[in-house]
Amino acid sequence: MLLVAPMTMMDFFRKSEGIWFTQRTVHHFDTVTDESGESRLHVQVVNADDPRIQQICESQGIDAALAAGGASFMWQAHQENQAPNPDQAAVLVDIPDDASGRSGKLLRNQGYVEKIPVVSRYWFGQDGILTIDTDYENNQGQERCWFITDHFRVRVSTVRMMNGVYLMTYCSERRWVSETDLADLIQQNLSRAS
Repeated sequence: MLLVAPMTMMDFFRKSEGIWFTQRTVHHFDTVTDESGESRLHVQVVNADDPRIQQICESQGIDAALAAGGASFMWQAHQENQAPNPDQAAVLVDIPDDASGRSGKLLRNQGYVEKIPVVSRYWFGQDGILTIDTDYENNQGQERCWFITDHFRVRVSTVRMMNGVYLMTYCSERRWVSETDLADLIQQNLSRAS
């Protein structure tokens, strides 16, 4: 089965919907701090008519009618058994540049690096790699993400401080499979094999 890479932000959000097991390696250039580890990322598509979309657009001075939709991102420690707190979710809003949807702005109620509302620029390359550039008050970030399969993706990012590169992160993410999902996948493969 060939991978069909998402080429719009909303297609990317839809393909990302679900729970992801993340293994990350972080390299700091100015400290010995190690933030490498494992976590779970919960992604949920947010429709354009969701009140959160309206609120985020208003806070950034953007007409909410331009929003194609968005997504909610929640992180939790890998071993944590409690559900993540939806009030701590970062919500991203897709404002495409044009009808192709291959580039545009991402509005966030809180950034990854600095926990403040932020506007990023994104674009999809011909190869399906998503690039997101973000200028914060004191930092610049770039994240690149692409799917290897429908259930495995890679993210790499850099954060540059005013004095140069501060950190680099590599994440491999595989779709979290519940026991029920796993049993269904095994049954599908057995059916296909017979």
